[in-house]
Amino acid sequence: MSEEPRRSLPLVLLVPNLVTLLGLCAGLTSMRYVVDGAWETAAILLVLAAIVDGMDGMLARKLNAASHFGAELDSLSDFVCFGVAPGFFVYQFALQSLGGLGWLLALVFTLGACLRLARFNVSRAAPSEGKTGFVGVPAPAGAMLGLMPVFLTLAGWLHAPDWPVLVAVWLAFVGLMMISRVPTPSLKGLSVPRSMAVPMLLGVTLYLWALATRPWLVLVLSGLLYLAVLAVFAARAWRKKAA
Repeated sequence: MSEEPRRSLPLVLLVPNLVTLLGLCAGLTSMRYVVDGAWETAAILLVLAAIVDGMDGMLARKLNAASHFGAELDSLSDFVCFGVAPGFFVYQFALQSLGGLGWLLALVFTLGACLRLARFNVSRAAPSEGKTGFVGVPAPAGAMLGLMPVFLTLAGWLHAPDWPVLVAVWLAFVGLMMISRVPTPSLKGLSVPRSMAVPMLLGVTLYLWALATRPWLVLVLSGLLYLAVLAVFAARAWRKKAA
């Protein structure tokens, strides 16, 4: 008996996975530049990977191309780009002087990202997961927070290699925040009144312009703002439990 010919797959359904692979390549390539000591290029590639990570899921939903394969590929890519690459980056950048201790605390960050993604995969079937908010800091946001010592150095605010213990503690703290039960916001759950659509677009355009012209300053300020939002969400959660 002849086998039934396989049904053709529309090329458009592959677009989200191709975008995911593009982000994965950016994360992997950043580690190559870390080895070469090209810190700015490596950091830019990880920021690019974070931006791309927000695009592939959106494309999958808009193109009706979501699949189990794509979800698993995205999770594996996130682990490399937002778990392995940032931990390796910060260790090479500021923690080598601590030797094994620095590497241990970098591992805490990477393992935190791994466990965060595993927990998200298990709870992904929940209708509210990722729509109204997350539990724990998401891996892309955790990566940007973990890279804050790098951003602060590139912005000229401090020299992170002079503070290896502080950087190591910070990196481990972010790793623990990723697996914490702290509620964190999700952009999917936000809505904008129609009257605010144009000002919002102008604000996003201004932010992207600032990011392109003063990237390290903008990334530092964005990280500080995100930490403030986390504090507000945590305070609200504590009040609800106490009530």
